[in-house]
Amino acid sequence: MSIHWWVACLSVVGFALGIVPAGAQNSEPDSKAAPPARPAIMFNRWQEDWSVLADPRVAREPLDSLKYIPLSSTDPHSYLSFGFGARERFETNNAANFGVGNNQNANYLLSRTELHADLNVAERIKVFVQLQSDFAPWKLMPTPVDVNNLDLEQAFFVLTQPIGQGLLKMRVGRQQFAFDLQRFVSVRDGPNVRQSYDAAWIDYEIEPWRLIAFYSRPVQVQNFRPFDDYSSSQNTFTVGRVEHRWGEDAFLAAYYGRFTQDSAKYLSASGDERRNVFDVHFAATRGGFDLDFEAMAQTGNIGDKGIWAWAAGAIVGYTFTEAAWSPRVGLQFDIASGNNDPQGSILGTFNPLFPNGYYFQLAGYTGFPNIIHLKPSLTLQPMKSMRVMLAVAPQWRQTTADAVYTQPNIPVPGTAGQPGSYTGAYGQFRLDWTLTPNLNFAVEATHFAVSDVIRRAGGRDADWVGVQLTLAW
Repeated sequence: MSIHWWVACLSVVGFALGIVPAGAQNSEPDSKAAPPARPAIMFNRWQEDWSVLADPRVAREPLDSLKYIPLSSTDPHSYLSFGFGARERFETNNAANFGVGNNQNANYLLSRTELHADLNVAERIKVFVQLQSDFAPWKLMPTPVDVNNLDLEQAFFVLTQPIGQGLLKMRVGRQQFAFDLQRFVSVRDGPNVRQSYDAAWIDYEIEPWRLIAFYSRPVQVQNFRPFDDYSSSQNTFTVGRVEHRWGEDAFLAAYYGRFTQDSAKYLSASGDERRNVFDVHFAATRGGFDLDFEAMAQTGNIGDKGIWAWAAGAIVGYTFTEAAWSPRVGLQFDIASGNNDPQGSILGTFNPLFPNGYYFQLAGYTGFPNIIHLKPSLTLQPMKSMRVMLAVAPQWRQTTADAVYTQPNIPVPGTAGQPGSYTGAYGQFRLDWTLTPNLNFAVEATHFAVSDVIRRAGGRDADWVGVQLTLAW
């Protein structure tokens, strides 16, 4: 059956629900107004709006006939769009997990390819499908976040409906979502395989408020055969969230979440994990200043133990907009609880949930549990399309009773209960260069000088370099 047949069916559904206006008027472009700009490639590809290509004044590029396939002669917002993405990153790591255990020098490629189709009907109905194919050539010990030969990354249905002065959106299916700086809820873009969720999501936006609620099951990667990724009731994440915005300058959000995971294992506790999550986030900009702060508390139980854990992260900076290269000086501070008493009845190890590796550094040498982390940085912009960041970051354990952790929450063997709060310091360099609107280049290098507590466990200083090229259409 042709795509037009499916669009006709969706339109009939829309008419029945009263969300697609019958006989929509043709929107002729105003010849005196400036032509609309082409949409930018977005991090969430399903948020792109290619209906502007209905305007003949918009400059055309190759393959626009696939980027915008009109499905109605009267409504430019009814269309089908295809897209493609590829990310190739070469990494070299001379001491994964600081070389403790069986970790060896590694040089490998992380290759991610994505293909999507985006069906839109009258700004009311959306069907988005995205496939992924991820490989890790030359990596000797690949993990589930490295390889996924062929699977469904996203496939969801969206219904949008104005209600009162606001807008209601319902999204059902396999999808990706993230909050704030993605400290604790992310799409996990750093590793090769992104984090997807089988979820039912609803939000209502009435400026300056936005209310969000969803139930999700995080997708687990199997990779025994194509299209075998799955989710189950053994691992769930449910959230109710409130957001408020003051113009473009300030933003406040808070949410309650319920995280469940069967048969979870920590150094001093195991069993079915049931965590209550309380989170608050505030971000603001004024003049050249910027601030981002987030704090989270966790309660609940795992096996026969209770849970009390917490974390906070803050980034503050100032940009000298009038100076050459627009230098920004920044300071990042992070702290998260560890487990104070391995024999006690309370587990204090913080669970970072679904963190983004970009938040610390892509090398993965730093994980959120049991940490005190201080990171001054300098960011320069030699040209509009290029950004360079230099940083140095010492870090400590919040308690020596718990381990040193690497990304996301992997304990370094032999460090729990050992003396020495200081765990080491790293230096970081990162360059991001937008070569064209569709092509980006990045290089990052990290050197981590370990402390005695890691050396006694058999670890050593670590070096990581990543060179990345990203193409998006």
